[in-house]
Amino acid sequence: MAKKAVMIIAFQGFRDEEYLEPKAVLEQAGIAVATASTEVGVATGKLGAQVKTDMQIKDVAAAEFDAIIFVGGPGSYSLFENPDALKLAQEAIKLGKVLGGICAAAAILAHAGVLKGIKATSFSGVADILRENGANYSALGLEVDGKIVTADGPSNAKGFGEEIVRLL
Repeated sequence: MAKKAVMIIAFQGFRDEEYLEPKAVLEQAGIAVATASTEVGVATGKLGAQVKTDMQIKDVAAAEFDAIIFVGGPGSYSLFENPDALKLAQEAIKLGKVLGGICAAAAILAHAGVLKGIKATSFSGVADILRENGANYSALGLEVDGKIVTADGPSNAKGFGEEIVRLL
């Protein structure tokens, strides 16, 4: 049975490379990738990428996926306290799924309370959010702690995808 991952993006302003590069790595490894956002339709990246979303975040069932991945970019700030996004991150941990957050999206995981005592990294602009929510913040570009993968931004997007594949 093929592994399945869902990538959560902001409908406006997700970071293009943080979505496209890990998605390509996952698909090359034979993992089926779905894309979710706050709306169904064509989402627009910060740099102009147009991505069709498959479902709304509220309709994502963590049990149906092997990995739940949150993508950064300026639009991801709109998801920091989105109840559907927070609940999804919490369910992923409860069910033992691989959970990823890249760049600013790592703050979604922090707000969900799933980084307490976890070694994690992020875009430096949200580092305090990780610390305030109990993460052991690291300034490294990529961190893996158990089944949680975090990265600091576009320069580590490919490696972020590779670590998720390794865990799957």
